[in-house]
Amino acid sequence: MTELVRWQDPFRDLVSLRDAMDRLFEESFVRPWGWGSTVEVVMPMDIIETDDDLIIKAVIPGVKPEDVEVTIEGDRLRIEGEIKEDEELKKGKVHLKERRYGKFSRVVFLPTEVQTDKAKAEFKDGVLTLTLPKSEELKPKKIKIHTNGK
Repeated sequence: MTELVRWQDPFRDLVSLRDAMDRLFEESFVRPWGWGSTVEVVMPMDIIETDDDLIIKAVIPGVKPEDVEVTIEGDRLRIEGEIKEDEELKKGKVHLKERRYGKFSRVVFLPTEVQTDKAKAEFKDGVLTLTLPKSEELKPKKIKIHTNGK
């Protein structure tokens, strides 16, 4: 005799399969840890616009200022460099290696024209701060209103 078993929640099993597939793709393609040396280094960034300047703050931990290059071409800002691997990792037996090493690059489009010849850069505590003065033509200008010839 065949016994019928009622399937309580068929959607629960489908959701768990979908979650498993999402994790598989995320771990394989988004975070390719251990796949050679071409691991992408994430560079979180803030871009703030004031009346006079664009201020860009990029977080680049574990990098020396001399290993970073900043260029501006037209409306594109490029920050690139390299985080070099510690010598201790090459000498000893590694039990855990989560920090990322290698070359990095990030390009962002600037929301306004800037004066590159007056740009300033400061690197402190793993944060690169760029101060880019806006183009003089784009800065807001106040126009005094004259009445009755005055």
